[in-house]
Amino acid sequence: MSYVFSPSPVVSVPAVGRAERFPVHRIYCVGRNYEEHAKEMGFTGREAPFFFMKPADALVVVKPGETGELPYPSLTTNLHHEIELVVAIGQGGRNIAAADAPQHIYGYAVGLDMTRRDLQGEMKKQGRPWCIGKGFDASAPIGPITPVAQAGDVAHAAIWLQVNGADRQRSNVGQLIWNIAETIEHLSAAWELQPGDLIYTGTPAGVGPVVRGDTLEGGVDGLGGLRLKVV
Repeated sequence: MSYVFSPSPVVSVPAVGRAERFPVHRIYCVGRNYEEHAKEMGFTGREAPFFFMKPADALVVVKPGETGELPYPSLTTNLHHEIELVVAIGQGGRNIAAADAPQHIYGYAVGLDMTRRDLQGEMKKQGRPWCIGKGFDASAPIGPITPVAQAGDVAHAAIWLQVNGADRQRSNVGQLIWNIAETIEHLSAAWELQPGDLIYTGTPAGVGPVVRGDTLEGGVDGLGGLRLKVV
C-alpha cells in the first residue's frame, strides 16, 4: 500500500522485562477520580465518572532510569502536574463487567496528565470543550509498563509526586472514587476498548504549577518510576 506521505511511526512504550514494546492505540483519562482532588477543584461526592482523551502522540516516553525532558507548552503561564496510575489494556472488549475487568489488563505504568490550567479554566467558563487544556503536545508523560504479574497489589499502592525533591502529591490508589475495574466497566460501555489503550485513572489532591527548570519525580509502589525535567 502506498501513501501520499510517510505515515508516522507507531507510538509505543517499553514493557518491563520484555524486548517487545507496547503499541499505543488511544489514551483515555478519568476526571476527578480522587475525592480530595475533586474537593480542591470545587466538587464533592461520588459523581458518575467522566472521561476525556489525549492523542497517542502526546506521550513523552521515559525509559527506566532516565530523566526525560518535558517541553513547557505554548499559550500558558500555568502548567499543572497531575500524577496518575496508568492502566494498559491488553485485551479489548465492550460492556466489560467489573468482575471481568482484570483479565483485560496487560499492566500498569506511572503517568502525568499535564494540564494548561489557565486554558482549561477559560474553556470551562465559556462552556466549550477543554481539549486545548489537556490534549496538547507532550501532555502525557509515561514511564515503562510493568506487566500485571510483576506489579504487585497496585490497587492499594502508594502514589506520589515530588517537585525539586519536595512532596506535592501523596496518596494511595485505594482512594480512587471509581476503582480500576469499575472504571473499565464504565469506559467500555461508552467505547469498545482495544489492545493498546491506556487509561489514566485520575490524580490525587495537591496538583499545582511547574516552571522551566523544575524536576518532577513520581511513582506508584511496585512500578517503575517517572522522572522528568521541564525545559
